[in-house]
Amino acid sequence: MITLLSRRLVGLIVTLAIVSLLIFVVMDLLPGDPASIMLGTSASPETLATLRHELGLDQPLLWRYGEWLAGVFRGNLGQSYTYGVPVAGLILERLAVTLPLALMAIALSIAIAIPLGALAAAHRGGVPDAVASIFSQLGIALPGFWVALLLIMLFSTALGWMPAGGFPGWSSSIWPALKALVMPAIALALPQAAVLTRVTRSAVLETLHEDFTRTALAKGLSKPRILWRHAVPNALVPVLTILGLQFTFLVAGAVLVENVFNLPGLGRLAYQALSQRDIIVMQDVVLFFAGLVIVMNFIVDLSYLAIDPRLRKGI
Repeated sequence: MITLLSRRLVGLIVTLAIVSLLIFVVMDLLPGDPASIMLGTSASPETLATLRHELGLDQPLLWRYGEWLAGVFRGNLGQSYTYGVPVAGLILERLAVTLPLALMAIALSIAIAIPLGALAAAHRGGVPDAVASIFSQLGIALPGFWVALLLIMLFSTALGWMPAGGFPGWSSSIWPALKALVMPAIALALPQAAVLTRVTRSAVLETLHEDFTRTALAKGLSKPRILWRHAVPNALVPVLTILGLQFTFLVAGAVLVENVFNLPGLGRLAYQALSQRDIIVMQDVVLFFAGLVIVMNFIVDLSYLAIDPRLRKGI
């Protein structure tokens, strides 16, 4: 077990190092000069050269990469060209919005998908299976930003139950902040729940045809007990794989939904940094997203060992 974990950790570090280099090179190749964007088109060449020197943009690529990577290891992510504040503070500030939003969305996705997918598998060809099929097709077909607009039209414009956008912050009160995240979480969760429902149905359906479920049925156990006590827990390996991918997508891929609801999250920060050519913010945010994906995959691999004793025996 220790050898396996050591190999995975080494692979994680190497992967993150390669990803960081790719991120830095790609960001450097993006068109546009940050100094020109900051000072405007009317700035003189001397002023532009001075600012580029202050930002370190006149140094060789590998030197700038080494400086950036050393700063990341020290916890110094640099200073935003646009905002003039440390990038680490910006990321933590925006993460306080995106992380609760992602957790709410993934919890809602689990609450919908796993029961619906399990019931669809247990009643194959019946009403629950038809409901799960319709829900999956609609959830996958409808874009998240379009669902967000429908939610605003219904619950904000027509009924007035929810705020149409904005985020009051956690310092004022918890309930208004949570209320502002409800509709964005629903808009993010429905497409993810649709995918997870299909995966859960397929995994549980396969488990229900295993020998141990037929043995449990022959022993006289009830079908609900077999489903929830034996079939669903043994079908969680593919479900956990999708959940790990979905969580990272919800953190990194909520750009459109955050912009629709005017939420100051990480996705919106990345979008603004790209439009403003704030390279240092883009590098750090993308590296954070990449690191999150790699770490989540590592956690999912460890969770396989926790839920499946057959894998532990193999080790």
